[in-house]
Amino acid sequence: MNFNLITVLGPTATGKTKLAVQLAEYFNGEIISADSRQVYHRMNIGTGKDLSEYIFKGKQIHYHLIDVIDPTEEFNLYKFQQLFYKAFEEISEKKKIPFLVGGTGMYLGSILQDYSLNKADFEKTQQEYFSFSDEELRVILKKLNPVLHNTTDLNIRERILKAIAVSKAQMDNRADLSEVKTVNIKSLNIGVKLPREEIKKRITARLKRRLDEEGMIDEVQSLLDSGVSYDKMIFFGLEYKFIAQYLSGELNKNDMFQKLNSAIHSFAKRQMTWFRKMEREGVMINWIEGPDFNKAKELIENNL
Repeated sequence: MNFNLITVLGPTATGKTKLAVQLAEYFNGEIISADSRQVYHRMNIGTGKDLSEYIFKGKQIHYHLIDVIDPTEEFNLYKFQQLFYKAFEEISEKKKIPFLVGGTGMYLGSILQDYSLNKADFEKTQQEYFSFSDEELRVILKKLNPVLHNTTDLNIRERILKAIAVSKAQMDNRADLSEVKTVNIKSLNIGVKLPREEIKKRITARLKRRLDEEGMIDEVQSLLDSGVSYDKMIFFGLEYKFIAQYLSGELNKNDMFQKLNSAIHSFAKRQMTWFRKMEREGVMINWIEGPDFNKAKELIENNL
């Protein structure tokens, strides 16, 4: 084979997870999620886990990096890398194909562009920039990484510092992997895209369904009731941020919907911007129109 990993990526609401599950069933694989919020327990509707999608033709497709940590705990790129390589080795040892699936650009880039990060990077950055103001840190971060995967990187000091550490590690492309074990990744990358207007329609319809039928507001209230702080909900962004603001009385329901809908549209656009940036930096992505199983299957078979 010309690869030891298959990556299925794309912006939100394009059907990439369902496609990846079909491919994993056909090619005897398992899924490794590259989603920065699906790692958390009890954050199901807002993150779009849709665990029923992992059952195909009556068969449970095994997945990794979903429901691995409590929302009150911290998860970051360093932990993602640790868990990714552990899952990658477990799947490979079973003679199965790992499928990396998701839309969190920084997580995908950390694997496909082979840059490393360890705890010392965070600590060193915190010490180096301790005396800088938040505004000064934002200027530094924007210079290092003009295309940010998440606007909350600019709103919370700890995240600004972490994003600076990540950006430096990416730019340095360091080979010091003393704390994160890696292997030589050769990934076949399949990108799922749809016309922008179609994505916007899907996002809006999905959001209405989650709010009106699936209980997403109740999910956020339950998280708050269980001890997840309001600030942490703001940190999680998108659904959790705007619904928390609605529940606190800062937004009425209509404003919450409009602002959240617009924010998810912008997020999908930023995802595509990140993927185009990865392409400019040398990552080859084979784009297909929509979650086309036959086209994706053909791409894989042509590289076996």
